[in-house]
Amino acid sequence: MLADLFVRRGPPTYIRSDNGSEFAARAVRQWLARVDVQTLFIEPGSPWENGYIESFNGRLRDEYLNGERFDTLFEAQVLIEAWRNEYNRIRPHSSLGYRSPAPEVVAGAPLLRDETLTLQVV
Repeated sequence: MLADLFVRRGPPTYIRSDNGSEFAARAVRQWLARVDVQTLFIEPGSPWENGYIESFNGRLRDEYLNGERFDTLFEAQVLIEAWRNEYNRIRPHSSLGYRSPAPEVVAGAPLLRDETLTLQVV
């Protein structure tokens, strides 16, 4: 998935993530080093270092998960993905003057080499 993203948008200078196994794994770190991408880990127990993700996770929990019951894992995956797409593309955000984020995104626009890519695993 990362390789496809890097091909389409160019590799970032850094990937910031928590210390979860998906980015702490030796093979992943070695691959990132080969493609000249550095890793920046947030300190364990420091959610304020990853404010975007913590904000999203809190909204997901408060606005969606606390009011739903899922009968199957597949149902949860489909419904949560629909909520995430609405949140990221349709829903007005106060930080954007109550506009939808979708018009702000240009599909396929390359990342600048000095940008940091922050990934969320949901």
